[in-house]
Amino acid sequence: MGEVFAGRYELIDPIGRGGVGAVWRAWDQRRKRYVAAKVLQQSDAHTLLRFVREQALRIDHPHVLAPASWAADDDKVLFTMDLVAGGSLAHVIGDYGPLPPRFVCTLLDQLLSGLAAVHAEGVVHRDIKPANILLEATGTGRPHLRLSDFGISMRKGEPRLTETNFVVGTPGYFAPEQLWGADPDFPSDLFAVGLVALFLLQGQKPDADALVEYFRNHGTPGAPEGVPEPLWQVLAGLLQPDPDARFRTATGARKALASAVEMLPEEAAEEEPVEVFDQLGPLPPGYGPEGPAPLPSPSETGSFHLAPPPPQAAEPPQSPPAPLALPPHTHQQAQTAPQAHADEQAHATPQHPATPQAQATPQSHVPSPTQATPPASGAPMDGPTATAHTHRPPHAPAPAASAQPPPRANGTTRRSRTHSTRSSTRPSGPTGSPSPRPCTPTRKAPRRRPTRRGPNRIHRTGPHPPCRCPRR
Repeated sequence: MGEVFAGRYELIDPIGRGGVGAVWRAWDQRRKRYVAAKVLQQSDAHTLLRFVREQALRIDHPHVLAPASWAADDDKVLFTMDLVAGGSLAHVIGDYGPLPPRFVCTLLDQLLSGLAAVHAEGVVHRDIKPANILLEATGTGRPHLRLSDFGISMRKGEPRLTETNFVVGTPGYFAPEQLWGADPDFPSDLFAVGLVALFLLQGQKPDADALVEYFRNHGTPGAPEGVPEPLWQVLAGLLQPDPDARFRTATGARKALASAVEMLPEEAAEEEPVEVFDQLGPLPPGYGPEGPAPLPSPSETGSFHLAPPPPQAAEPPQSPPAPLALPPHTHQQAQTAPQAHADEQAHATPQHPATPQAQATPQSHVPSPTQATPPASGAPMDGPTATAHTHRPPHAPAPAASAQPPPRANGTTRRSRTHSTRSSTRPSGPTGSPSPRPCTPTRKAPRRRPTRRGPNRIHRTGPHPPCRCPRR
């Protein structure tokens, strides 16, 4: 963002430079529009006084670009005016060279109209030249002229701010009486208007000194090349060296110009139309036609949108996963969950025994090593290798939870030196299937001495002490 001057005018970019200041394109925060701001660079007494005179000029006319407001900030001052984007007459001559006579007559009529309004306020411009005559960017339409830069203008009767032998203005556009030290008057501005018209018709700056010398020695010369005779008669009345022989008012010169236009030949159809381009160029980044672009709010800065996921192809239906192969169950593991019993019944393969003895004895089907090994990842788990459950005939009684050791020859029972194992299950692997874990005894069971009662030895047998292994 640009510098904000006096809390109101935001300076954007420079668009011109003069002798005492630079012209900026600025944004008026109060009126919400773009304006041209002339910033004063010098701060001496004479310059400040001229600035006060210039900014005090208030002329409301369509062909006059007068100051609209002013502001001061510390040691800087500026005044604003309407923003004109088509450049000056110097830009048009640089693009096209000599202009058609009828186009020049339109511009000359608007210039005289604006100058008449300035003279009506008692103000002498004193610096009429092509660089101070601006154009709106109208394209190929009717041109619109604006007279600007009243930096050295003054009202008739006001004291002069310069010494008697010092002339203020642009060399080449001085009236002869200004060089002689006469007081500024309205005919001096009309002489400069005649020189501007010759510049537009010939495409180059006229030699004012040679022209004045010829007028004094030989009278009114003939029409220069490219200037129609009716139009030249009006221009000759503006360029007379003697102020008394010159047009006295802009309104009189404008009436003579209107009569001369009626006698001008029609323009050729193949003649290229004059187009007034936009000379300011685009706005800098951060600015738009409606002013500076608003800054994003914190909520807008942190917001984001997720793009919808791309459509995916429909996956083929998958068969339910087969149960993993488990190690064979022992006769000591009891299935307490009803679901486990139902799963066993669902995967059991009925086997019909060949003899009644085989039917009475439970049969355990132990899978072969190839069947007990789980398949590799991604391999189908179908067929008999997918199950490793213990199978028994459908009508055989379930095996007992614990079996007694076989009797000895003398009728006694062999007692184990260690605790009987009991299964403790905990999840293992990703499927959470139970795996048996033997219970490690903390100590061996005490061994009791047998007592003798009679001829036979009777071992005192009893239940084993409870397992004291830690819970896992």
